[in-house]
Amino acid sequence: MAKTGYGKRPAGDESPHADADFVHLGPREAELAAFIDALPTGAAMGHKALAAEHPRYGQQAVRTSMGRLTDAGHLRWVKEHLTVEDNSMRWVTRTYWSRERRSAEWWAEFVRARHGRDVTHDYRPGLARVTPLEPERAPERAAPDPGPAHHVLAQLRNADRRLALSDAECRALAPQAAEWLARGATPTDLTQALTAGLPDTVSNPGGFARKRLEIKMPPKRTRADSAPLRAVVTRAVEMCPLWRGGRADRTDRQWHLRGVPRGDGVGRGCLTVPHQGPQWA
Repeated sequence: MAKTGYGKRPAGDESPHADADFVHLGPREAELAAFIDALPTGAAMGHKALAAEHPRYGQQAVRTSMGRLTDAGHLRWVKEHLTVEDNSMRWVTRTYWSRERRSAEWWAEFVRARHGRDVTHDYRPGLARVTPLEPERAPERAAPDPGPAHHVLAQLRNADRRLALSDAECRALAPQAAEWLARGATPTDLTQALTAGLPDTVSNPGGFARKRLEIKMPPKRTRADSAPLRAVVTRAVEMCPLWRGGRADRTDRQWHLRGVPRGDGVGRGCLTVPHQGPQWA
């Protein structure tokens, strides 16, 4: 099973299953469609996972048939950009299944309707595949991001010059500050706790900050305190499931589809090249 929220998802309300649901498909696609339709919500939808469970077809056959099911209007991969209450942002790939054959126009409206959706109960920190909108080559020798805790400490000098910490002090204190954030404190809470009521002169800003971090550390959050963060879809785009960015012509098959070139969820030419479907659920 895929992690909750990132496996099979129904595209909408549908009538009960009937024998004629997939008669318009080829034999292999009809068999795989019936297999997928019977899977529970949340089941893994990557071609490897399906091939491992299906008694007759291997990865290549499943990959090919999933492309045809997308072409036929039963399946869509949608890349959704989430903005979370803690101001973090991420892209997640969701797999939507429809027993009924849907038109390209229906799917396009479905994707548009995802904008602004509250997905708080689907959001799980750390389970989504985080990817940029466009694949970008990482800059050479880029310095690693020191993290939000280091950033809060480095900005203390702007809140009060008496707590102007050096980079070395920020790095040394970052684990304690990170624990504050992990226990539910906001960057503002942390800044106020460190800068409130300072003496006229702080001769050792690093030592002073360390002591305050220790003695004012908030209690660990209980399970009841850990309410889910509100998450909202701020953008959604259809994604071609058959291209993984090899040597395909990017003018035809974008890594994510803007307007869906062919209008059916599959990029132009994808059905004429070896299918390289997504590896995730």
